[in-house]
Amino acid sequence: MAESKGYIRSSDEKGSINICQNVVAVIAAAAAVDVDGVHGLYQSPGRELTTVSGKKGISRGVKVSIDGDNIALDVSFIAELGYSVSEVGAVVQKAVITAIEEAIGIKVSTVNIHICGVSLKKAKQQV
Repeated sequence: MAESKGYIRSSDEKGSINICQNVVAVIAAAAAVDVDGVHGLYQSPGRELTTVSGKKGISRGVKVSIDGDNIALDVSFIAELGYSVSEVGAVVQKAVITAIEEAIGIKVSTVNIHICGVSLKKAKQQV
């Protein structure tokens, strides 16, 4: 697979498959915010949080870099108080790698975790 103009490309005799970098970022973001202890993704410009509630810009806390067959990601998030920050970071790292490799079938070379702050735990929703 090779990268061209923001896409991950795969070609064979049947044709080509082109996956936009944004797809990788959204998969990574969804995996990250699903981890217990993650309050939300961190967006540096406005210091806002994003969640997977269908809001625009879900992947703003994720940067994707593609170099040939290597995918590297930077994931920035806010951790919740009451959790081990380093353990949450390690779980996010594993979750992102697993999600991308299972969804796209491409090996992830690096996931750099940036924990940019802490917040109170998410309120549990009542049914």
